[in-house]
Amino acid sequence: MQYRVLGKTGFKVSEIGFGSWGIGKGMWKGADDEESLATLKAAVETGINFIDTALVYGDNLNYHSEKLIGQFLKTLPLDKKVYVASKIYPVNREWPALPEIPIEQVFPFSWIYEAVQLSLYNLQVDSIDLMQFHVWQDSFAATDYWKEAIKDLTAQGKVKRWGISINDYQPTNVLKTLQTGLIDTVQFIFNIYHQEPEKELLPFAGKNKVGLIARVPLDEGGLTGKITPETIFGDFRDDFFKNGRKVEVIERAEKLKKVMGNEASSLPELALRWILSHDEISVVIPGMRKVKHALDNAKVSDGRNLSDSLMAELKNHVWERNFYH
Repeated sequence: MQYRVLGKTGFKVSEIGFGSWGIGKGMWKGADDEESLATLKAAVETGINFIDTALVYGDNLNYHSEKLIGQFLKTLPLDKKVYVASKIYPVNREWPALPEIPIEQVFPFSWIYEAVQLSLYNLQVDSIDLMQFHVWQDSFAATDYWKEAIKDLTAQGKVKRWGISINDYQPTNVLKTLQTGLIDTVQFIFNIYHQEPEKELLPFAGKNKVGLIARVPLDEGGLTGKITPETIFGDFRDDFFKNGRKVEVIERAEKLKKVMGNEASSLPELALRWILSHDEISVVIPGMRKVKHALDNAKVSDGRNLSDSLMAELKNHVWERNFYH
């Protein structure tokens, strides 16, 4: 396993992290708690030391993902350090944050404190390594109370570092906020189809030592190469890939398979290697619900980047769209 520094946090994290939305169940089907715990164990044994979760990852706000991770953390040896990042969900339950809605209706002052306390309780820890706001609008940077709240929570030792998980496909909707110097990391969608963050976010982060956490690396399954016209997910992905979208995904996946040559043995490997071939990225967090997922993903971390020629070719496979809406 290769490790990278998570921006100004100084955390030395595995470049492959553990995305835990799926193990929370809720919007995802097919997760089993015993298997999820075994997957977490297998991931850490491969060298993965970064787990990303959120308060909202569960069913009807039962905080299942956080609680399961808290249960797992109790099994680790005292000398084994695993960094855990969680998220404060918007109290109005709106994804993405809308420009016309003020921060007071999204992250009220008291909710920031309450959410941190909930995560501390669920994770069974005294301090959260990284707490992220689960949505954002850059206009929030002009409001001061959230800044005072995070300074206070940091001074209390309840949170070590702060980040923002930005709105889907809005990679520049955080740049003013980053200039406050209070935000250490940004989590954002980044994959072969969505390369827009290369234009402004990655250069800014590289210059200013902002840790970058790449999410949705496999396009919710669109970059696995396993979807067929008959695929039924039984969860939100049936809507994500509704109508003729599966056919489009299959066609584009086949084109990618034809150009990857011997630089990757599978489409998921290609997708992860593409992200890690960007030096500005600190960690990529594919979702993992099975031991095989953890083992396969971890194998990609071997220090080998894709060739310049293949990286150039993959620029021709940009496919900007938003299947969440």
